[in-house]
Amino acid sequence: MQYYLYARKSTDEDDRQVLSIESQITELREFAEKEKLEIIEEFIESKTAKIPGRPIFNKMMDKIDVGGGYGILSWHPDRLARNSVDGGKIIYLIDTMKIVGLKFPTFWFDATPQGKFMLNIAFGQSKYYIDNLSENVKRGLRQKLRRGERPGLAPVGYLNELRHHTVVKDPERWQIVLKMFEAYATGNFTIEEIQKLSFSLGLVSRRTTEALTLGRIHAMLQNPIYYGVFVVRGEMYQGTHEPIISKQLFDTVQEAMKQNGKPVHPEKVKNFPFLRLLKCGECGRSITAEKKIKPSGKEYIYYRCTKKQRVCRQKYVEQKELVKQIDSIIQKVAFSDEVKNEWLRRWDEDNKEYATKSGADSAKLKAEFKMLEEKQAALLDAYLEHAITNEEYTAAKQKMINRKVEINEELKAGGNNWLGLFRNWILEANQAQNIVIGENVESKRRVVQKIGSDFRLFGRKVLWLWENPWAIVAENPPFTVMSGIRESNPHPRLGKPVYYHCTNSASQPHISRGGAIL
Repeated sequence: MQYYLYARKSTDEDDRQVLSIESQITELREFAEKEKLEIIEEFIESKTAKIPGRPIFNKMMDKIDVGGGYGILSWHPDRLARNSVDGGKIIYLIDTMKIVGLKFPTFWFDATPQGKFMLNIAFGQSKYYIDNLSENVKRGLRQKLRRGERPGLAPVGYLNELRHHTVVKDPERWQIVLKMFEAYATGNFTIEEIQKLSFSLGLVSRRTTEALTLGRIHAMLQNPIYYGVFVVRGEMYQGTHEPIISKQLFDTVQEAMKQNGKPVHPEKVKNFPFLRLLKCGECGRSITAEKKIKPSGKEYIYYRCTKKQRVCRQKYVEQKELVKQIDSIIQKVAFSDEVKNEWLRRWDEDNKEYATKSGADSAKLKAEFKMLEEKQAALLDAYLEHAITNEEYTAAKQKMINRKVEINEELKAGGNNWLGLFRNWILEANQAQNIVIGENVESKRRVVQKIGSDFRLFGRKVLWLWENPWAIVAENPPFTVMSGIRESNPHPRLGKPVYYHCTNSASQPHISRGGAIL
């Protein structure tokens, strides 16, 4: 009798008793020689048998179905089938005498009613094992998520710790990831610039040793795992791994991504950096830009209202003049070194004073944390009892987990986490001076977008609304020890917000009404 040899092992099988394919072939060849079985062809496959559709197995079965009169030699019945379809097909081909023999070194089979009954039991046990294994894996994964252990490959900046099945900080890369977040949070960097920064710091892809792709960097900046939580199938879990950044820094980065989220063609941004920043102060239309080349060969960039379908009297303004006005806006809130040092001195006094009060605040934070844990448990009970929907459960759970992360950060900072953010803001205001002095026009745009909003071009002057907390500094120029005069006029459309515009006048600030600059 002639036999087909079939060996299989799947990469997702955890049964350590299953031999490797090489071992199976060796054992089966020795068994065939001992039993004097003629092997006419060998079929080797690395694929799971828990679902039908194995191509090599199907090829062997098709040959048997067409020719008939062959036997199969395999290590165990579970190598042939772990699902009811393939198992039933083998039984049927035995009934129709197309399979005339099954040989296993570890299992006895005879083509008798008792033998087929035992084979059916073996196939059933194989299916039960794979079904039970799947449930055990899912149950283990759910328990791992509850413990805060993130499954899968560690993201950039972390390493998989195999002994405890968790992730730990990558000692060579986590600080680079931190610098990427800190740089982007300033609003002075694009994704492309973050890519260059990370590559210059030595952060490369593990597989290609090239710079990380823009898509991967974008995903990293949106990944909450870096502040201590992770999301699996839409549900958020609080991780046990050590965060690389704070949640406040993560939120700042998300806001910066929103500000930079409007699609603009890269070449247009490069050539005309103030596109999409300004609108016309008379008609509200967009401001466009164009490049003009004089007979001398010198290039000039002009910005003007598009005047689409409207009559507008506003004239063009050259980019050099815009840059001067933008510098003037930034300078109004820029801290000199003297002011920075004075504010840091006061900050240090407040920080020391607040430290004495942090004990009571810590007790309140701990009580709030305990209350959130109780609410989260009650929320889970309500979900299991079908009192709330899955969407309501995941949304409420995410809010609770994020608040717990914030509380942990405040407790680690002694309850004065806001003071740390305020100190960073002082340093950022001091660094604005370098932006004014520098030649990088794109950096000027990003800074001015952070400190102001709703920029308009009216009478060749830039008008804007201050954003907090920059408005406080701008309204109190003695604190900045800066020269520069503020003038304002009402909002062209709403009439309520006070607009500011740049001027070289030395007169006192005054308010205009009715859209006219007094």
